Amino acid sequence: MNDAVNATGKPTPRRKPKPEKTHIGGRALKPSTMMMGHGFDPELSEGSLKAPIFLTSTFAFPSAADGKRHFEGITGQREGGAEGLVYSRFNGPNQEILEDRLAIWDGAEDALTFSSGMTAICILMMAYVSQGDVIVHSGPLYAASEGFVAKVLSKFGVTYVDFPAGASPEEIEEVISRAKCQAGENGGKVAMIYLESPGNPTNALVDIEAVKAARDKVLKKPCPIAIDNTFLGPLWQRPLDHGADIVAYSLTKYVGGHSDLVAGSIAGAKKWMDPVRALRNTMGGIVDPNTAWMLLRSLETVELRMQRAGENAAKVCAFLKGHPKVTGLGYLGMIEDTRQQDIYDRHCLGAGSTFSVFLKGGEEECFRFLDNLQIAKLAVSLGGTETLASHPASMTHLSVPHARRQQLGISDSLVRISIGIEDADDLIADFEQALEHV
Repeated sequence: MNDAVNATGKPTPRRKPKPEKTHIGGRALKPSTMMMGHGFDPELSEGSLKAPIFLTSTFAFPSAADGKRHFEGITGQREGGAEGLVYSRFNGPNQEILEDRLAIWDGAEDALTFSSGMTAICILMMAYVSQGDVIVHSGPLYAASEGFVAKVLSKFGVTYVDFPAGASPEEIEEVISRAKCQAGENGGKVAMIYLESPGNPTNALVDIEAVKAARDKVLKKPCPIAIDNTFLGPLWQRPLDHGADIVAYSLTKYVGGHSDLVAGSIAGAKKWMDPVRALRNTMGGIVDPNTAWMLLRSLETVELRMQRAGENAAKVCAFLKGHPKVTGLGYLGMIEDTRQQDIYDRHCLGAGSTFSVFLKGGEEECFRFLDNLQIAKLAVSLGGTETLASHPASMTHLSVPHARRQQLGISDSLVRISIGIEDADDLIADFEQALEHV
């Protein structure tokens, strides 16, 4: 007998949302407009203007026959699949509305939400790899992402090959070819190309179009190209438009945007989402209803918050660029490398509000700067309403070996800053006085 609830081959399908108004007078509605009601029918919730929080572990069937029909659809014993909700490990109303709205921002067919960004990344990778497989990834990655590939998946016979974010098309093709040979020697395949662009914390960009061209040329059976778009998404970059198959987010950051929740998501074509949905159904890890509800609230203002933060970052970086104690900026609005500028011009819609600043000196000078900030908070994470600053080499990337950090450009003189929505002149005054202590 098929175990429908724990099946990993056939994901429990989600309900089919009612037809939505996506156009008025031939004009396509913008994502910021659709965030106010898409995927929610007030008539199904006592006329509530906003979706209630659905705190339930399971969902009741109208009759025994309906229950049988549902599971016949899940197990494939009846054509047409199944609609509706059955158990909250698989999905719920708040999560489904959230997933519908997230998909809109990236122009994706489907989206999945998770209890954290790393849960999203880990389940995504596990859904596609088998023993002997190889993952190709860009560098730098968020330290936990790189660690999961190198230290956890390696326990199960999965290896990796990486390339620097700014690699040329020829270099990318060579790396994928090397990964193909490595996979053949191990009896596996190239299972996934995983990118992070901009990279954390250097802001180095990956040429997504070049990666797709190299994958299509080298691999007979294309594997998915997934990309962590947390630094620029969903407003300033749309990777699915440039050749990526799956886009991943830490929703904790800009989408959540208030430093009061932890969540993650992926989005893409249904064929890429289904294996991940099936594994999520088995393992759990879906975002909880309360957090999903908070994210629905945040999505209504994400464009406004990101625009304000981006404008602030441009003003702050204009000040920092001319400061005598600043030796460099990793800010996408001030790119000096022609190759990186070309990628930015093709892929990006804005420079973002998270950047790296290089100070004269090293760890000691950076610590003095951080300890004397009055408005900006010394904390990890990014994309919140408040300005945050951190020292990656001694904090988020401390677990990365020193030689590897140097190779990736994560030096002791680098401070990562995420600009919030405070007054820009106040932030400049704060940075100016803190730099006096360097």
